[in-house]
Amino acid sequence: MRTLNSIFASLTVALLTGPVSAHEFWIEPLEYQIQTASEIKAELKVGQEFNGSSYPYRPTQFERFDLVADTVTEVQGRIGDNPALNMVAPSDGLIVVVHETKDNRLTYTEFHKFEKFVAHKAFPNVIEEHDKRGISRERFVETYRRYAKALVAVGDAKGADIAVGMKTEIVALANPYTSVLSEMPVQVLLDGAPRANAQVELFEKDAAGEVNITLHTTGVDGKVALPVKQGYRYLVDAVWAEALPNNDPEKGAVWKTHWAALTFMNPE
Repeated sequence: MRTLNSIFASLTVALLTGPVSAHEFWIEPLEYQIQTASEIKAELKVGQEFNGSSYPYRPTQFERFDLVADTVTEVQGRIGDNPALNMVAPSDGLIVVVHETKDNRLTYTEFHKFEKFVAHKAFPNVIEEHDKRGISRERFVETYRRYAKALVAVGDAKGADIAVGMKTEIVALANPYTSVLSEMPVQVLLDGAPRANAQVELFEKDAAGEVNITLHTTGVDGKVALPVKQGYRYLVDAVWAEALPNNDPEKGAVWKTHWAALTFMNPE
C-alpha cells in the first residue's frame, strides 16, 4: 500500500518535472485583500497562461517560504496542506509572500523544444553559445529554480514591497492596494543588482478568468512600467539563463534557469 507521503511525493514530482516543468510558477492568493487578523490563503501554482495546477505544502521541495512585512515570518504548515499557505496574517499592511524552490532538473531529448523555449524567453546568444561550447544537441540537462512573490493586502494595506535577497526577483515599486494605478512600475533584480534588457512577461486575468499576455523589456536600471487595469489580477514573469561550468551532458547539467514571478491584484 502506498503511504500518504509517497502519494504527495509523486504528485510533487509530476508537477515539477513533468510536461509543465518549463512553464510558469507563481503564488496565487485565494483573496488578495483580507481583513485584520484574517487568514492568508494561497496556492503554489504551476502552469501556462496564468492557469495551472496547485501543489501542496512540502518542505523538502522548497528553500524558503516566508511572509515578509516589518518582520519575516516563516510559513508553517503540515505536509500535504493545499492550499500550501494557510496562516493568520502576522500584522496589518502589505504582506509579501515569498517562496523559493529547490533546484529541479529537466532533460532535453528534442533540441527544437529547447530552441522554442529560448526564443520565447528571449535569451540572447544561448543557442550560439550552446553550440560553441560543443554541447550535444541530442540529450542534455537543464536545472531550474523558482523565486516567487505575491502581494497581499491586510487591513489598511500600508507598506511597500522590498527586495528579499533571492538570486533573482521582481520588486513592485508601487502599492496597488493604496494607490490608484494605471501602470505598475517594477524592477527586475539579479544578485541584488538591476537586470537591464530583461524580457518581462505580463499575464493579465479578468474576473471571468480570461487572460491577456504582453511582453515588455526593462531599461538599464532594470525597471519597466507595466500597464494595469482596475479589477484585474496580474502575474509578472522574468527568466534568466545561466551557463553552468560543465560542457559534458554525461557529467551533469549544462544550463540553469532562474525564474522570478510576482503576483498581485489591482483592485477597483
